[in-house]
Amino acid sequence: MIDFDQLDKTIHEKARLSIMTLLAGRGEWAFQDLKAELGMSDGNLISHLRILSTAGFVKEDRDESGTRPRTTYKITPAGRKAFKSYLDILESIVKAMKSEG
Repeated sequence: MIDFDQLDKTIHEKARLSIMTLLAGRGEWAFQDLKAELGMSDGNLISHLRILSTAGFVKEDRDESGTRPRTTYKITPAGRKAFKSYLDILESIVKAMKSEG
């Protein structure tokens, strides 16, 4: 039997899963680039980034040295570990379903 409670609810939400996937794949993303890639509004994106940041999965860096402040986000070691665990659980679900079929 598949234990879906093992899926990390912080990551599992579609927008946060998308954010984590992008951050895990590229390392660092500027806020505006994430917004454009995901097609999200400022408010929606920032609320999901705050949830991931509060969980310790994402780190925010602000660079205010230029004419415009630049905010970038990257996955933390804890975030990378949680994301890998999440993917491992999904993989086990897929394998279980394939073996039943």
